Amino acid sequence: MVSITGDMSPLHPDRNLALELVRATEAASIRSVPFIGRGQKEVADGAAVDAMRAFLTTVNFDGVIVIGEGEKDNAPMLFNGEHVGTGRGPKCDIAVDPIDGTSLTAAGRNNALSVIAVSDHGAMLDASTVFYMDKLVTGPAGVGVVDIRLPIGENIRLLAKALGKPVDEIVVSVLHRPRHEQLIQEIRDAGAGTRLMSDGDVAGGINAARHNARTDMCVGIGGSPEGIVTACAIKALGGHIQGRFVPGNDDERQRGLDAGLKVDGEVYEADGLVKGSNTIFVATGVTDGQLVAGVRREGDFIYTESVVLRGSSGTLRRITSEHLASKWL
Repeated sequence: MVSITGDMSPLHPDRNLALELVRATEAASIRSVPFIGRGQKEVADGAAVDAMRAFLTTVNFDGVIVIGEGEKDNAPMLFNGEHVGTGRGPKCDIAVDPIDGTSLTAAGRNNALSVIAVSDHGAMLDASTVFYMDKLVTGPAGVGVVDIRLPIGENIRLLAKALGKPVDEIVVSVLHRPRHEQLIQEIRDAGAGTRLMSDGDVAGGINAARHNARTDMCVGIGGSPEGIVTACAIKALGGHIQGRFVPGNDDERQRGLDAGLKVDGEVYEADGLVKGSNTIFVATGVTDGQLVAGVRREGDFIYTESVVLRGSSGTLRRITSEHLASKWL
């Protein structure tokens, strides 16, 4: 197997692996479709987990799940530490989220995705012991310019200058949560606009880092696992990402310390979240969104749209697939 680093070693995830992983996110998305808008997020997630795992068992790699379903959703499969794949091929760290946005799926809202991120073995930070992370994501213009330790207003002004646009044209994505009320007000006081997300901050981060996207920055406290997954994608986009853990209580803080995490406000840069650039990020739309279209069925066919981002080559590829519906009945 030829690696993405250009040698013949089987130690690194390669471009063929990226395309194989799309099959798993497509399957998870398709299997979740009957539950879109039905108000049963656990059932939707369970169907997606089953489908993703079934496909992952056929992929030629030795994957170890660093970020999985078990801790977050009490899932019996795709749990942290589980081995997936055939055991042949590159040894990799895996982050999975069969549905990023289970609440979005249950409500029939936009921006739900099925996601897998991959890095070289030992490169991905295990963030499972502390659930929340404060994050700052921008596109390439923010590299060396913005800093999560600065006030949000200053970061907005710095990014606007780097982008060559007025502050009042800057749009910042934030999860719409009570904990962000002050942050949202500070963004608006600085003169920027907000795009409030009900869920799904992986898509929010990626959209902020994409060229010619509708948003310029994504900030705020969201899931720590989602921060690691987003970092794998940002490596391919050349963007900026920083994170710092936000323990919910003293017990969680101690668990983080015991796991070797920095939990007292220290900042993780991109390479602290995922080492190196040898990353793969794949996502298939469950519902429509800015990043990808959702699954749709037309007669005898099911259509999916996916993105594949590879950090080593700095590419974003779109894959549209047409599936015979009879094969999924």
